[in-house]
Amino acid sequence: MHKKKQSKKTIDFQEYLSGQLKNATVKKHYHEYGKQLEIAYEIVQLRKKEKMSQSELAKRIGTSQSNIARMEAGEQNFTTDTLQKIAVAFKRDLKVEFVGR
Repeated sequence: MHKKKQSKKTIDFQEYLSGQLKNATVKKHYHEYGKQLEIAYEIVQLRKKEKMSQSELAKRIGTSQSNIARMEAGEQNFTTDTLQKIAVAFKRDLKVEFVGR
């Protein structure tokens, strides 16, 4: 018997988010923690694109793998210092800006 390999469907985060924000509880929490979750999601995507493990990223920025796991789960606030270290680890520039609503 050959098991058929299941293909993983790529989910567009913005599309997923707009669906989730229809729930009042999710919307309330998103407004409290949304940017933190967006940053966490972006870190996960960069790490996967670079085929880098959590342990490798942790080593590059001088922290533990469990700390990276917390960051990626959106369970940790980010300092600009930490974000800068992550940017350097991925050979990226960090850009922070304030935009009108």
